[in-house]
Amino acid sequence: MKLVIDANIPAADICFGPFGTLHRLPGREIGRADIADADALIVRSITQVNEALLHQSRVRFVGTCTIGTDHIDRALLAQHGIGFASAPGCNAEAVVDYVLSSLLTLSEQGGWPFLERTVGIVGVGNVGSRLQQRLQALGVETLVCDPPRAEMEGQQGFVSLDTLIRTCDVLCLHTPLVQDGPHATYQLLDAQRINELAPGTVLLNAGRGDCIDGLALRSRLSGKGDITAVLDVWESEPDIDAGLRDLVTLATPHIAGHSLDGKLRGTWMIQEALARQLAQPSHTAFSAICPPPALASLTLQQALPVEDALRLCVRAVYDVRRDHDALQRQVLQQGVRRGFDDCRAHYPLRREFATLKVVLSSETEVLKGPLKAAGFQVSVG
Repeated sequence: MKLVIDANIPAADICFGPFGTLHRLPGREIGRADIADADALIVRSITQVNEALLHQSRVRFVGTCTIGTDHIDRALLAQHGIGFASAPGCNAEAVVDYVLSSLLTLSEQGGWPFLERTVGIVGVGNVGSRLQQRLQALGVETLVCDPPRAEMEGQQGFVSLDTLIRTCDVLCLHTPLVQDGPHATYQLLDAQRINELAPGTVLLNAGRGDCIDGLALRSRLSGKGDITAVLDVWESEPDIDAGLRDLVTLATPHIAGHSLDGKLRGTWMIQEALARQLAQPSHTAFSAICPPPALASLTLQQALPVEDALRLCVRAVYDVRRDHDALQRQVLQQGVRRGFDDCRAHYPLRREFATLKVVLSSETEVLKGPLKAAGFQVSVG
């Protein structure tokens, strides 16, 4: 069995090696000739799996080690009886870590209390629901908008996007890209809605770049300049709008979910799906591919303000400023396209908050609730 696999998928050898022969290639370079005689194709979000790629190939299974599937022509796969699997939720915790790191950084830079803000969440799937849970556990007021879920579950607990825009200090987008239909998300935040954002609003997008009108956002930032933007996803990746990037307070190269834990979880979920497709037993346990963290524990001996303690522990695991700085540096050195892709291809090792155990003394036991709510393991004594 021949498997063509994106070269940047971790633990591919141990997870997929037992199935057959692996051919690892950069995701953007996988072409029709590479998969003509392949039996399985394992990709990430940068590989477009469509008729142009699959034409006359013998591929019988496609797996994407990502939560998103808009790069996959699923109708085509179904038409040709090609098995398919994605990895929903694999990196959801990492994206929530990214959001918390970003908001704690912005609150420090702006001198405003993060825990007193009202956060609006657009899209309450794997990521949005977990973000809401952590924020609520921290005592942060949240409002959520998810029309498809509201339609299925009833309107109670959901509000409209326009309500979020009118009432929230922070707006977080975690939606898939839906091009048309009653719940389309393409340019969900269009020029009108971007202009309606109240001064001081923080707009964070870690869903899909095309859900925001980039030109309208650039106009608002360069004109009034009275809102703050955090963008991890962009229109036309990797050829992102350099002018918009320069105006964004935290600009990162589509890495919100790029924790080692999330990537490994995605790989493991797809090898499980392939084993089911082939009616074979699973070859690998998740624990076998997930290494211990470099920093396993941290001890707090003296009392700190809650938000300072959160920042200290968050940055011990993940500091979003590193990724912002890396994108700026690589774009200056290599240009927008190559710089963007280089940041992703050579992304440094990153773990999730849950891998860090925070040990509290009797003097700092008051921090147990907030730190546990943020996603850390916490013990006292």
